[in-house]
Amino acid sequence: MHDLLNHPLISQRYFFPRRGFLSEPFMVEVEGAQLGCYYHEVDPQAKTLVHFHGNGEIVDDWLDGFVEAIAHAGLNCFLAEYRGYGRSTGEPQLGKMLEDVKATIAALPLPPEQLLIFGRSVGAIFALEAVRLFPDVAGLVIESGIADVRERLLLRVHPQELGVSLPEFDRAVDAHLNHQRKIAVYPGPLLVMHTRNDGLVSARHAEKLYQWAPGRKELKIFPHGNHNDIMSVNTREYFSTLQGFIATL
Repeated sequence: MHDLLNHPLISQRYFFPRRGFLSEPFMVEVEGAQLGCYYHEVDPQAKTLVHFHGNGEIVDDWLDGFVEAIAHAGLNCFLAEYRGYGRSTGEPQLGKMLEDVKATIAALPLPPEQLLIFGRSVGAIFALEAVRLFPDVAGLVIESGIADVRERLLLRVHPQELGVSLPEFDRAVDAHLNHQRKIAVYPGPLLVMHTRNDGLVSARHAEKLYQWAPGRKELKIFPHGNHNDIMSVNTREYFSTLQGFIATL
């Protein structure tokens, strides 16, 4: 069913890549493409935050401010990139992008216990795949993330356009994108951040992810900001919350 997730209509309507100008990308080899990621190291013995960004962003967007804040918290920062985005080759295809997660994590010369996985918006899809594959990671952060991928896909594509029935579509999503099942088997600490006024992804997605998680968890709903300015509107509290969580790992 990965072929269904790789359908061109899903790629066209769900992913919005653009080129980037990263001068020294950390290239990750995946099947049929190279991913132009970024790695900033403060201490080879420190934990590393692995960041999966949203579907309308690229690694370049996170170089100013975010990397510095993560370094200030004492962590290395790895900004993961997707096929067709930034300095990467290939084309965005959801099924292949899910498969790329394993190679992306494996490209870092660190055991899972030294990694903090961070997924923002659509990046939550890849962050939750990462903890499914590597459940022993040090922690998981979901910011403005998606709990129900089926709901989000059906906003932009209809199964008939993909050449399948609704039950066939549902089976494909359940097999590869069931976030309740993925987070339920992740035993580690979790931080979920969202804004109450998110106009793209309702805060109930954050509440569901929080409810489904079995381990130590924290839910932070900011009263101000929207989907794409949650960090800039709440800068001080955003990083205070994140750094407080990091300090417990």
